[in-house]
Amino acid sequence: MIELKTPDEIEAMRPAGRLVRSVLDALVEAAEVGTNLLELDALAHDMIRRAGGVSCYIDYHPSFGAMPFGKVLCTSVNDAVLHGLPHDYRLRDGDLLSVDFAVEVDGWVGDAARSFVIGTPDPQDLRLIDTTERALAAAIDIARPGKKLGDLGAAISEVAHSEGYTVNTQFGGHGVGRTMHGDPHVPNAGRPGRGMPLRPGLVIAIEPWFMAGTDEIRTDPDGWTLRSTDGSRGAHSEHTIAITDGDPVILTAG
Repeated sequence: MIELKTPDEIEAMRPAGRLVRSVLDALVEAAEVGTNLLELDALAHDMIRRAGGVSCYIDYHPSFGAMPFGKVLCTSVNDAVLHGLPHDYRLRDGDLLSVDFAVEVDGWVGDAARSFVIGTPDPQDLRLIDTTERALAAAIDIARPGKKLGDLGAAISEVAHSEGYTVNTQFGGHGVGRTMHGDPHVPNAGRPGRGMPLRPGLVIAIEPWFMAGTDEIRTDPDGWTLRSTDGSRGAHSEHTIAITDGDPVILTAG
């Protein structure tokens, strides 16, 4: 069921969004050559605790997960593109790291993701990351009453296709509110003018993610981490936004 938020409820979601932004900022600062993924997860866990928040991930166990997730971050490295389960791995020069993070504060959830390169960047990785960021910005720019979900997906896929990337539609954005994942599903591809109309009070996470060489994924033995089937790298960008009578509000922008 889709629940539209009142202006007061949207304001009440801002603390969760600010915490998400501050944690992602801290992770970008902390992640360097030699940093262990488990150290990043511990940093985020400590920031959640100090802020009085609640992790959305630790006990999360959807149908596609092999077990409760057990960590507070998704850390996807190189050809791991989504749902990367933090493990004992030290980042190396040139790694492409995608971090997805969601947290609950005072009963409301914020959810965002960011991709960046550790140490020396490969121009092709920067191009891939930039494409996800531009696709996210294109979707947010048109997220207004009068548009439809298909318009958002079309905007995302147009940016991807312009750079020669294909789009996997198995996982996309979603509704956000009292829980991390709710209706509606927000696909990364669509037809303009089709789908559910966007209405003031709708709060959604928009999250384009692309892989450099394929749109097919496989699941690691850990039961969570999703990788490209051809070993090509992936990048992921996400914000939680609220549809209003005017411009969209990016709740995870700070």
